[in-house]
Amino acid sequence: MPRRGCLRDSGTGPTPGLDRPNFVRTRSRRTLRQGTRIERVRTLYLAFATILAALVVAGCGSSGKGPVALNWYVFPEPSGSFAAAAAACSKDSGGKYDIKTNFLSTSSDQQRVSLVRRLAANDPSIDILAMDVDWTAEFATARWIRPVPSAFAQQIQSVDLPGPIKTATWQGRLWAVPINSNTELLWYRKDLLADIHQPVPTTWTQMISDARALAKLGKPHYIEEQGDQYEGLTVWFNSLVDSAGGGIITGTNQVIVGPSTKIAASIMHELATSPAADPSLNVTQEGQSDTQFDKGLAAFEINYPFVWASAQSTGPSVWKEMGYAPFPEVIPGVRPHVSIGGYNLGVSSHSQHPQLAFDAVQCLTQENYEITYAVKGGLAPVRGAVYTIPSFEKLYPFHALIENQLKTYGIRPQTPVYADVTLAIQKALSPTSSIDPNTVVSTLRGEIKDALGSEALL
Repeated sequence: MPRRGCLRDSGTGPTPGLDRPNFVRTRSRRTLRQGTRIERVRTLYLAFATILAALVVAGCGSSGKGPVALNWYVFPEPSGSFAAAAAACSKDSGGKYDIKTNFLSTSSDQQRVSLVRRLAANDPSIDILAMDVDWTAEFATARWIRPVPSAFAQQIQSVDLPGPIKTATWQGRLWAVPINSNTELLWYRKDLLADIHQPVPTTWTQMISDARALAKLGKPHYIEEQGDQYEGLTVWFNSLVDSAGGGIITGTNQVIVGPSTKIAASIMHELATSPAADPSLNVTQEGQSDTQFDKGLAAFEINYPFVWASAQSTGPSVWKEMGYAPFPEVIPGVRPHVSIGGYNLGVSSHSQHPQLAFDAVQCLTQENYEITYAVKGGLAPVRGAVYTIPSFEKLYPFHALIENQLKTYGIRPQTPVYADVTLAIQKALSPTSSIDPNTVVSTLRGEIKDALGSEALL
């Protein structure tokens, strides 16, 4: 059991080691001697606090008897599959380690801020960290994480799908181990398409046209997308850009915003200003999109696999009519390249038990746990072999679509200053209803160029 006072983080509140004690800053006016005493007390307090913090951190690792405590910082996966895997791996370690799950915020941005503060402060209480796929370049460049040992890296590269491996790679080296991936599909209502006698749309143009036709009939017709000014907006935009054959930056941090950007922006603006758009599009995130779909208010939804299980429990009547298809094409006849998400496991450079941490990572990413993460939590597996297991195929009926999109993936810009780049994209594209396709290319070029010239935000 962790000792009382061991560092934990819920994603909010002060960060141990960074927030100084709130000393009284006013001196007594009676005598200089009293002021000197205050200074002495302050010095002694600081010395005592430093010693105490060191003792607490030391106590958080291991008592010297029994298994070593490994702190795993991860987002609060709601199904409990991460916590169950941590407990099972701890048991299977033969007493070598005990994985303690420390839950961060539900917000990816807040998760990053919390981890960066600790890592930048050389906090040794983090052993394993679940990293959003967009953090690899930043964390590796800052040397906050250790590169994956070569033998382990070769093993991962031989069994994982190419998309997840790419997200964990920076400058030709594997810096983290994929634990799950994610890619958006098109989810639709079979009964509503039957009402307008149309097949499943294969392009964005067809989907928006079908939504307009349903609106004229007074039927549920919204296309649920993520238009809020947050990471989901960047995902949407990047998927459209990559699917149009373009990109945002090169591997050498050169801005390549071009014609594909105008195509992507035009689709976003068309949807946002059409009857197909949910009135709340510009403030909508993944969960809100799914809620609207489950309520029966939408005909289409672009979202992640978690929506399948969600509909079964919260909208069973909708789920009975729910179909799934690949992400719509941007250019007719050209296969889309959809921005993939997910998490990779890194081992902190400040961990006092790096070898045990990598051993634990190897356990947490085993095939049987990946199946559990997918079935219970809707988190797409990264191992190719999982997609051929008959029992998994039955539980995950859209498995072939997910696998194909992880092979023909799109990827958000890989750069150490991604935090600044994504903010620049979000700023330029929000609200989507105000996008000007004729000026967006020059606007984004300038914003992204400025972002690339900045330093990563803490």
